[in-house]
Amino acid sequence: MNPKAHQPDSLPAPGPTALAQSEALVSQIRAEIAANGGWIPFDRYMERALYAPGLGYYSGGAIKFGRRAEDGSDFVTAPELSPLFAETLARPIGQALEMSGTRHVMEFGAGTGKLASGLLNALAQLGAQFDTYSIVDLSGELRERQRETIQALAPGMAARVRWLDALPESFEGVVIGNEVLDAMPVRLFARSGGQWHERGAALQNGALGFEDRAVASERDAAFLRGLEIEGDGDYVTETHEAALAFTRTVCAMLARGAALLIDYGFPRHEYYHAQRAQGTLMCHYRHRAHGDPFLYPGLQDITAHVEFTGIAEAGVDAGADLLGYTSQARFLMNAGITDVLSSIDPSDIPNFLPAANAVQKLLSEAEMGELFKVIAFSRGIDGTLDAFARGDRSHTL
Repeated sequence: MNPKAHQPDSLPAPGPTALAQSEALVSQIRAEIAANGGWIPFDRYMERALYAPGLGYYSGGAIKFGRRAEDGSDFVTAPELSPLFAETLARPIGQALEMSGTRHVMEFGAGTGKLASGLLNALAQLGAQFDTYSIVDLSGELRERQRETIQALAPGMAARVRWLDALPESFEGVVIGNEVLDAMPVRLFARSGGQWHERGAALQNGALGFEDRAVASERDAAFLRGLEIEGDGDYVTETHEAALAFTRTVCAMLARGAALLIDYGFPRHEYYHAQRAQGTLMCHYRHRAHGDPFLYPGLQDITAHVEFTGIAEAGVDAGADLLGYTSQARFLMNAGITDVLSSIDPSDIPNFLPAANAVQKLLSEAEMGELFKVIAFSRGIDGTLDAFARGDRSHTL
């Protein structure tokens, strides 16, 4: 790989150890491309870039989550931004546990463990009755960070936490997934000259790059024709087979309780819109966003926005009820984030001001409040949660 062929001038170069890790992954990807006729679909490339054992972005040792580039991280999530996120989210989780009569919590992709730590403490303070907090995470490095964080921030609750190597066939309790769906591999499709093609990864003069090939599946072709995107100009978009499969699996596993998924994205009619002609694929490296997924494979995050109509359909098809769908801002306000903030004395400026600023970012339409959505599924819960009582958008899916 020639990193200078991809490196935007504004992005810092990785150190020699990290670059060697990336080179090792690129060698594996090159070999796979050669073994598959010189081309692999983009979802396969994205899977390797993010999850290749020991070398992928989430399976390797990169720091990933943090507040600034100087700490070696690439992006910040809501639990890292403010502990008030977990304190507020604990309220609908506790309500779902009570309404379903269940006593277990399961989190997918627990990151550094800050969300788990905050939820464990907040659920205990709320008096929620639960027995175990299970974490599903593919990264051994992140599991160790999660253990350390939980032991440091929630030592009294650490004995309830366990890490799962495989999903149970049946689960009764509350499932949480914060920014999990956006990290699942997507397929890319490009319309050019009025014709749809599937976009994949190939070698161009020895370097990784995009190459389009004819759509091979009639099912894919029918789906793309059915989008009916206005005009016939060039257009790039994604499909989300992995995220749909994950949703079906979770909702089939859920025997009783609720599943809460929080991520950024849109319903289908907004996702596949004529004005979204460049798609939503985005990469994050040292807190800077750019559009080149072939820059330092294994060292940067690759994501795509979530198409929530498909997620809703997948959960319902698996037999779950759609419990609610709304913006993160409405969900957190309904759940009482302003009450949580008011527990901090406004005269305590060093503590109150950063907390208020963080809440503003969580709620603001210009920040995370509108782009991020919360979708929930349930079995065995009558009615809905207070967090969906006002501003539910299920009818827009």
